[in-house]
Amino acid sequence: MMLHASVLAVAVLLGSCWAAPPIDSDPAAYDLENYDVDSDTWDVNSYGETYDYDDLNEEIEVETVAPPPPAVTQPPAVTVPPEAHTEKVTLPPQTTKPQVPPTLDFLGPGLFGPDTGLGMPTCLLCVCLSGSVYCDDSDLTEIPPLPKETTHFYARFNKFTEVKGKDFLNLNQLKRIDLTGNQITTLGEDAFRSLPQLQDLLLVNNKIQVLPELPATMKHIDLRNNRLTSATMHREAFKEMKDLQFLYLSDNQLDYIPGPLPDSLRVLHLQNNNIQSLNQDTFCNSHDITYIRKALEDIRLDGNPVDVNRYAQAYVCLPRLPVGTPH
Repeated sequence: MMLHASVLAVAVLLGSCWAAPPIDSDPAAYDLENYDVDSDTWDVNSYGETYDYDDLNEEIEVETVAPPPPAVTQPPAVTVPPEAHTEKVTLPPQTTKPQVPPTLDFLGPGLFGPDTGLGMPTCLLCVCLSGSVYCDDSDLTEIPPLPKETTHFYARFNKFTEVKGKDFLNLNQLKRIDLTGNQITTLGEDAFRSLPQLQDLLLVNNKIQVLPELPATMKHIDLRNNRLTSATMHREAFKEMKDLQFLYLSDNQLDYIPGPLPDSLRVLHLQNNNIQSLNQDTFCNSHDITYIRKALEDIRLDGNPVDVNRYAQAYVCLPRLPVGTPH
């Protein structure tokens, strides 16, 4: 029993020796105040592992500091192709009725003129430009309704057979009508008479048999290659036309020269008709031997059965003799 107790005492003594810390030359190493280990946070399951508490403190400090705001970057510039760019324009409120540009005045009540019987405006079917309307070679069978501001109308080489009295109604600024190369046989009696400014009428290469009354404002009349006769023309048809300068009546069926002719006349073409005689007062004034017709310098009578040499007294007032066929 005593021996057993002695052995136990020796074992305890040896165990305490083994568990004692190593001897250090610095006494302060054994001071309890240098031990910072908190028993409350000591994890017995982590025995044998080494913790770096300084690193832990640094992580805590970093996490507690608010992160810096993210850097602001400008969005990349967007390049819009010119054709895809649409500019919005804000117009000021209208206080007065907008004025129509002067260049569009001739278009009348609609932007493209009045509607035709073909279901489209005249200025889409034809070409409207600064008061002139061009309908040449358009296969038209009727005169289309024209804008009220029309001054010149060209409708050559179509399929017109008639000009009605209402076709040019209220066109008070119309100065020139050219219907050359159609198939016109009939002209309405009021087709041209009501046009206050009409100056030029060209009806070449048609089938016209009767010439209606024309306004006194005429300057240029061209009726070549039609079917006119002296009986179907108004008596003294050109007398009151004080500004008439050019009269072309060749290639018709006239029996005599329509007169009296105004003093303003410069050109008279009557070739290829059926004229057989001349009146002494056709060009001159038999009651005034001093009368001189200075303006009329171009008279064509060739292609007629008249003998120009037989009527010398008919030319005494002229600056130049007519061209004709002597017999």
